[in-house]
Amino acid sequence: MSATPAANAEIDARLTALRGDLETLQKDLRALAGEVSGVAQAQARDALKKAEAAAERAYALAEETATQASRTAQEAAEDVEEWALENAETLRKTVREQPLTSLAIAAGVGAFLAMLLRR
Repeated sequence: MSATPAANAEIDARLTALRGDLETLQKDLRALAGEVSGVAQAQARDALKKAEAAAERAYALAEETATQASRTAQEAAEDVEEWALENAETLRKTVREQPLTSLAIAAGVGAFLAMLLRR
């Protein structure tokens, strides 16, 4: 049985409307994908900015810590030098009076430092 021309016209009209609806749906999906992509890019930019800020804070903290450590090491070195200068004559006198004891102490300190440096 063949369809009547009126039925064919109605089917063609419905198909045309359906094609139009599909094209509209495709356009809407493309627009939505663009918006989602834009949102994702914005979130990625925000995350990158936050990461850069955190990295800058970490760098500043590391720089501050290194400066403080350097200052502390320099102060300690100055203290040791001052102590050595103040006690050099006493140390010389003790070494002259007790050379074997001084030698044993020096060997013990050297062995201790060697063990520390091996680790």
